[in-house]
Amino acid sequence: MFLIVVTDGFNKFESASQLCSYVGIIPTIRESGSSVRGRARISKVGNRKLSNQLFLCIFNASKHNKACRAIYERIVNKGKSKKLALIAVVNKLLKQCFAIAKSGIPYNETYVSVLTR
Repeated sequence: MFLIVVTDGFNKFESASQLCSYVGIIPTIRESGSSVRGRARISKVGNRKLSNQLFLCIFNASKHNKACRAIYERIVNKGKSKKLALIAVVNKLLKQCFAIAKSGIPYNETYVSVLTR
């Protein structure tokens, strides 16, 4: 419910990547000139209340949502950190919410996108 209120029913955004950027869960590359390069980190810019609420949701999503669980397990099995996997789950969850809200089609866990075929 909070997600719908903050995003004005998802009308503020044209794409899911804009929504992820608004929340502040996209990686940003830190570099200074051409010689100093840092690792990509999660942006601190974004709606802090919304990102905090989403981080509370991802623990259940990574256990009960098949698509989110698959992403979490795939990333952890590659040897990446669990925090990185949880951020990927937040990204997936946001994209699912955006797609459901924009299309008006109810959630179907067996749905396969036409684009991935």
